Amino acid sequence: MIKKIIIISLLFFTLVSCNRDLTREDVIKLIESDKYKYLKGADLEGVDLSTLDLSGAYLWEANLRGADLSGADLGYAGLIKANLREANLMGAYLNKAFLSDADLRGADLSYAFLSDGSLYGANLTGANLTGATLTNVNLTGANLTGANLTGATLTNVNLTGANLTGVIGYKR
Repeated sequence: MIKKIIIISLLFFTLVSCNRDLTREDVIKLIESDKYKYLKGADLEGVDLSTLDLSGAYLWEANLRGADLSGADLGYAGLIKANLREANLMGAYLNKAFLSDADLRGADLSYAFLSDGSLYGANLTGANLTGATLTNVNLTGANLTGANLTGATLTNVNLTGANLTGVIGYKR
């Protein structure tokens, strides 16, 4: 019985701790303890998460506005409805990541790698995707108004219903 209470208490602490401001050090400790996977609603605004292995992390509705995720491994991550506005994702690895309905306005995704993932309904207004590689990505209904796709490689990308008004460097 005491063992069950301890386990439930630890689980509760892990879930609750994600609803406060987290630092890079907090995230590193969670990664080391293997408790980082569930960070739904976490407040990581402006936090330096560059080069961290966040593969498989559950970051639904997380606030990552202005966060530095450059070079981070976000493979298999769930970033659905996440706030990534003005975040730095330069060179980030996003294999099989799901960013459906994510807010990526003004985000820097230059030289990022995204394959077999989803940006369904995502807002990429003014995002920088210079030199990015997108393969087998669902961009259905995404807003790419004013996005910069100069030098980007788009292979087998679904742009059905996407808003491409003022997109730079992309030819249909």
